[in-house]
Amino acid sequence: MKAGYVYILTNKPNGTLYIGVTSNLKKRIWEHRNKVVEGFSEKCDLNRLVWYEVYEDISEAILQEKRMKKWERSWKLKRIHEMNPDWDDLYDKL
Repeated sequence: MKAGYVYILTNKPNGTLYIGVTSNLKKRIWEHRNKVVEGFSEKCDLNRLVWYEVYEDISEAILQEKRMKKWERSWKLKRIHEMNPDWDDLYDKL
């Protein structure tokens, strides 16, 4: 089994949110920060890691990402506030 991560990026506290999934969180966030990843996160300058969860199996992470993308914004904000109430960038703590 390969581990997986679900993560949330933003551009500022209470800003635009992006939910993603990866098997290598540090590398993936580096890619977002350095604009290697084209698309929504690049266009909106989403590079602040404010929340993540670790899963033992990448397939579980993928299912959770799909579920979370359907959530109301308030549910996503609640998750962020529970883990990271100050919306600190968690990248350097990985």
